[in-house]
Amino acid sequence: MTTDKDPDSAPDIERYKANLRDEIDGASLYTALAAAEQDEVRKDLFLQLAEAESRHAEFWRKKLEAHGIRDLPHVPSLRTRVLARLARRFGPGFVLPSIAEAEFADRDKYSRQSDAATLSAEERGHAAVVNAALQGNRPSASIGADIARAERWHRGASGNSLRAAVLGANDGLVSNFCLIMGVAGAGVGSREILLTGLAGLLAGAASMALGEWLSVTNSRELARTQIARERMELEQTPDSEQKELALIYQAKGLSREEAQKVAADLMQNKQAALDTLAREELGIDPTQLGGNPWTAAGASFALFVVGAVFPVIPYVFGLHAMPAVAVSISFSILALAGIGMATALFNGRSAWFSALRQVVIGCLAAAVTYGLGALVGNILS
Repeated sequence: MTTDKDPDSAPDIERYKANLRDEIDGASLYTALAAAEQDEVRKDLFLQLAEAESRHAEFWRKKLEAHGIRDLPHVPSLRTRVLARLARRFGPGFVLPSIAEAEFADRDKYSRQSDAATLSAEERGHAAVVNAALQGNRPSASIGADIARAERWHRGASGNSLRAAVLGANDGLVSNFCLIMGVAGAGVGSREILLTGLAGLLAGAASMALGEWLSVTNSRELARTQIARERMELEQTPDSEQKELALIYQAKGLSREEAQKVAADLMQNKQAALDTLAREELGIDPTQLGGNPWTAAGASFALFVVGAVFPVIPYVFGLHAMPAVAVSISFSILALAGIGMATALFNGRSAWFSALRQVVIGCLAAAVTYGLGALVGNILS
């Protein structure tokens, strides 16, 4: 038998001990939440989570016993004691956001431990369960695949699309405005400023489009990998996945019996079950996978161009010297004000305040680059 004195096993033993401490802390914390919870459905949910953490702790305890280590003393961590006390004093809802954040951060902690593959899916499921409990949304009276279709919450992305559009145009406007003012400050001719502005417009738009394409493509590839792993787990451990689904719906407010019925109904359709697990555990809408990379790249390119074209307009129409600079500044101020007003749609501030702030910041940035351009121009001349 290998002992804890074997240098080759020492790293594993320390890992087993750390995992055991984490799981015992988790069991203690969920037990405390259950004791403090008044709602019987949520109390039962926390007790089931505590039981799951205790099973995980037993897994690591057996690993340590195989190395001759038994009866390890354990004192709950300071974090566990503080959260448990706060839950008793103010209720579980007071500490649930902190617990949800910690569960999400640790959701993949076992994915890098080959001897803990059986625990990895459950840990991800716990993160989804706690998040569902935090949201506290009760699903509709529909069951099975109807609920899965009804809860495609990732489709509410119109606000994010508007935000991305406004910020994309703002990037083009501010970067090209500053670029043109910097070159104008250096005292070069209007033709050179025009070429610089058009080059900055195209280079910036191409860079933004490529970055967006890479971001969406990588996101889609990661989503496919995660969904494939979820599909494999659904095939290999269907009982465990059904249990996680039941816990998720119990966290949303269904009784244990109702949640188990919903989970069983969903498991009759493996694709519906997979879609639901992808949304609840992974936060991925399998029908979209983060969007089309080419569409995202094209939109990013176009939005950057829309913003970047305003400072260039007077030079396109042949204006020269200070009149061109003045018109470029005027057009840019109008565009900055428009973008500022658009940001008021999602930042909660008044349209006039947002517009003024955007104009002031944009003009300050342009003034700095104009001054730097003038300085560099004098040095070079």
